Amino acid sequence: MASYLLDTNILLRMSDSNSPVHLLASRASAKLVQQRHQVHITSQNIIEFWAVATRPVTVNGLGWSHQQTRIEVEQLLSQFQLLQETPQIFTYWLDYVIANNIIGKRVHDARLVAVMLTHGITHLLTFNTDDFAATEGIAIVHPQTVMESE
Repeated sequence: MASYLLDTNILLRMSDSNSPVHLLASRASAKLVQQRHQVHITSQNIIEFWAVATRPVTVNGLGWSHQQTRIEVEQLLSQFQLLQETPQIFTYWLDYVIANNIIGKRVHDARLVAVMLTHGITHLLTFNTDDFAATEGIAIVHPQTVMESE
């Protein structure tokens, strides 16, 4: 079985019942678990999740309260294995951003790649497949692909 990291956009869509891709994110994640794949999240996912969930709707957030966000985070932590932070993540990240000329907002995605490399995670479930298209050694998987597979 494969090991997957869930991108933050998957977690946000799973938790936001108003999202047009809520069911797709939820069902794809559940299918991976049912197929006995290892499905992980990182502390960075939770930090990014909290930022978007508590940001006002007027600036592309969910506008949730502190309490609602805390409850959602606790659910995610109970559903998926949280990968541990290690000093090696920073080393992988720095090498990766230098080698691939990563700048701007993409440095956050590069850190997810570094976490994956550190922990030997081979697959990333994401709606933003183009953000990771050039990541060697990591399979970038859209939720629709999971739903179409046997």
